[in-house]
Amino acid sequence: MSKKRGLSLEEKREKMLQIFYDSQDFFLLKELEKLGPKKGVISQSVKDVIQSLVDDDLVLKDKIGTSVYFWSLPSCAGNQLRSVHRKLEDDLQSSKKRLAELVEQCEALKKGREESDEREEALVELKAIEQKYNELKDEMGQYADNDPAAFEEMKKSIEVAHAAANRWTDNIFTLRQWCGNNFPQAKEQLEHLYNEVGITDDFDYLELAPIVPQRPVGDHMLEGNP
Repeated sequence: MSKKRGLSLEEKREKMLQIFYDSQDFFLLKELEKLGPKKGVISQSVKDVIQSLVDDDLVLKDKIGTSVYFWSLPSCAGNQLRSVHRKLEDDLQSSKKRLAELVEQCEALKKGREESDEREEALVELKAIEQKYNELKDEMGQYADNDPAAFEEMKKSIEVAHAAANRWTDNIFTLRQWCGNNFPQAKEQLEHLYNEVGITDDFDYLELAPIVPQRPVGDHMLEGNP
C-alpha cells in the first residue's frame, strides 16, 4: 500500500483560506493551529502558510491590544485576483507593444541588406579588411616593448628599484659598523654570519647601467631602421 502524499504548499493555502471563507470570522494564530489539522494541515506548518497568505494580501492581520488577529473574506480574494488580472493585462499589452516595435525595427534594418552580388562582394571585402587589421594588430604587439610611454614607465620602475636596493645596502653597511663597534669580541662569529646570508667581501652598492630600448626583432622592421 502506497504512502499517502502530503499536501503541497498551494493545497495548504487553499485549505486554510477555506477556514476563513466558511466562518467569515477573526482568528488568533493558536486557534488556526488547532483548526488546520482538521483540514489536513499540520499545526507546525500553519504559521508559515498563514504568513504566505498575508504576504500575498489574501489574508489580513491586525494587532488589537496584545493579540494579533487574522481574517479573510471571499471578497478580499476577489479583489486581489482582479488586481493581479489587471496587472497581467497591462504587462501583456506592454509586451505586445514592445514586440510590434521590435518587428518594425527588424523590418527597417532589413532594407538595403537584401541578398545581391554587390552585398556579397562587400562582405568578402569586409572580411579581408578585418583579417588584415588583425594581422597588423598582432604585428604592432611585437613593438609593444618599444612603446615610448611603456619604456619610460619601465625606466622609472628600474630607477625606483635601484634606489631601494642601494638604500638597503646602505642600511646593511650601517648595521655592520654598529655591530663591529659594539661587539668587537664577536668579530669572527659576525663575519661567519654575514657570509651565510650572502654579505661577502664583494658585497657593494649597485651601479645603474644606461637603459637603451631594444630594436624590434622579426621579418618586419620599422621604417627608418637599418
